[in-house]
Amino acid sequence: MPKYDKYSTRARLEERPWKIHPIWRGIGCLMMVIIPVLAYAGSVILVQMNSKQKWLPMPRELMQTVELPVIGGVENFYAVLILTVLLVIIGFGLLTIIYSLIYSAVGPPRLGPLDAPPVRESPKKRKY
Repeated sequence: MPKYDKYSTRARLEERPWKIHPIWRGIGCLMMVIIPVLAYAGSVILVQMNSKQKWLPMPRELMQTVELPVIGGVENFYAVLILTVLLVIIGFGLLTIIYSLIYSAVGPPRLGPLDAPPVRESPKKRKY
């Protein structure tokens, strides 16, 4: 046993002073499944409505049917795929904004009990 080293080569992990409730991990997992499914359903509906209403002209390359080995023919595959990715980004972005607003309103204070208050400096007087 060396003189200045610890006996155990494995460092002990310190326990956190706070613990995350398991329900929040479950909600996060559900959101990671629900948002892409809703984005896919919304993109299918939006692409179908766009083909009927002609809101935005779509190129033929995006509106073609693609044959997938297991599923078969999927109409408007590329348009649905691009719109799904866009809606997923928007969905997670909105969720992040809502979370940050709630956290800033309800979360812990910025300074802890051992932090010093910020120093407020008075403006320096100019000599003319």
